[in-house]
Amino acid sequence: MKASPGARRLRRVGRARRALPQNVRALGWVSFANDFASELIYPVLPLFLTITLGAPVAILGLIEGIAEGVAVGLRGVAGWLSDRAGERRRPWIVAGYALSALARPVVAAAPAWGYVLGGRLGDRLGKAARTAPRDALIRDSTPAALVGASFGYHRAMDTAGAVVGPLIAVLLLAGGWSLRSVLWVAVVPGVLTMVFLTRVREAPKRKAMEREIDRRAIRRLPRPFWLVLGVWTLFSLGNSSDVFLILRAHDLGLSATLVILAYALYNLVYSALSWPLGALSDRVARTSVLTAGLAVFALVYLGFALAPGSSAVWPLFAVYGVYIAATEGVAKAWVADFVPPGATGTAYGLFAAASGGALLVASVAAGLLWSRVSPAAPFLLGATTALCALLLIVSRPRRWSSRVDEKERDVAPVDC
Repeated sequence: MKASPGARRLRRVGRARRALPQNVRALGWVSFANDFASELIYPVLPLFLTITLGAPVAILGLIEGIAEGVAVGLRGVAGWLSDRAGERRRPWIVAGYALSALARPVVAAAPAWGYVLGGRLGDRLGKAARTAPRDALIRDSTPAALVGASFGYHRAMDTAGAVVGPLIAVLLLAGGWSLRSVLWVAVVPGVLTMVFLTRVREAPKRKAMEREIDRRAIRRLPRPFWLVLGVWTLFSLGNSSDVFLILRAHDLGLSATLVILAYALYNLVYSALSWPLGALSDRVARTSVLTAGLAVFALVYLGFALAPGSSAVWPLFAVYGVYIAATEGVAKAWVADFVPPGATGTAYGLFAAASGGALLVASVAAGLLWSRVSPAAPFLLGATTALCALLLIVSRPRRWSSRVDEKERDVAPVDC
């Protein structure tokens, strides 16, 4: 009997998943559980701060900015130290996820916004400690032909948790749970994160001579890497925290429950497209996928700035998922294209630190612009910086055509 098109499609997906390294698949489940927790909190937190605790919107921007800013330095240091320690990534990954899990009860129990700041600091420090080593481990574990697909798959699993989390929050709120009670539920998936981490292994080590050569390479990351870093930092200067999208949706008339549902829609689109677009970037120029994503971001932010009412929120959030699916994992694969062996952790650390520093500026600026100019102002700024970054990429395409020779890399086996 001939298999249905749906069954054939599922078999193709299964084969593609099995082709990915075991570390990538394991880290996908780790991120699923972690984002289940963090994204259950994320759309609830701005409402909890402004409604339950009575904090002004400017405080929300300050909390997000300080939490990201304090973690900026650790983002770079963690990646560099994981390179210096013989490319040992796992201790940083475990410690980072554990710190985030411990921070969630602090937020849930907060009697005032200062406690929320403390919890967010702990969560962001955990993210800073694990992000660069985790991304480096994905790169170290992946053959060159699958880098975009591996990062795309990881982002898809991560965001699948971000779909489930907000939906659980919606169900709980619809059932009469308070915002604080919903935050307490997010503590449970953190335990699952630590269980899934037991399946993650270090990538096979390279020879001592190669590591010594690589340490010299760390001090001399190639010029294209710095150009990539500069372009992405420019874009990030307008890419403020997504809490402002959530507040804008509420400002346009959506109830708390509908805001969270719209946010879940965005994550659903993001999760569905991350893996396909990441795999696409392995077959075409990554900059083609990235520039399309930046163009979508600019249009969505312009839409949030000019939206006439709540009906515009749903399509805007859905299309916003297309932007991030085309950029989040693909940008990390783009970084990998220009990084020499052994400098992977350092490169991802610098990338995360620069992006986090820009997010600090963007979030504080967004809070001030919202309060002192208008709720539309942060989104006009974001659209402008995205267009500037896009123009820099398309104006000099040859800058992005030279990649590190993959033969120089001692790439781990697919099943690592």
